[in-house]
Amino acid sequence: QVQLVESGGGLVQAGGSLRLSCAASGLIFSNYAMGWFRQAPGKEREFVAAISWSGGDTYYEDSVKGRFTISRDNRKNMVYLQMNSLKPEDTAVYYCAADSGRHYYTASQYDYWGQGTQVTVSS
Repeated sequence: QVQLVESGGGLVQAGGSLRLSCAASGLIFSNYAMGWFRQAPGKEREFVAAISWSGGDTYYEDSVKGRFTISRDNRKNMVYLQMNSLKPEDTAVYYCAADSGRHYYTASQYDYWGQGTQVTVSS
């Protein structure tokens, strides 16, 4: 049974930082690209960042470029999202997802999802 478990969310002031973690089990982790998505109240789920199976390629949504960094550790079956210079508009539930293809940006193409972790940025 595949499980993706996010952690690291919380409440932070604008300008602060958080590091999200996602622990994967039940799959051959290094065979999957990994992505982070977010969903704010009343809005659709949106792409945030993705990383190729090897970690050699990364992709970001324009509004987070230069502030967020995605990384992975295939030995530990972990993917991370370092979020710096957080803004109130970053407030959302953040989801980790696994993709057996190379779709990266498209949520509907991902195979597995975590339950999400709440990130709240106060102004």
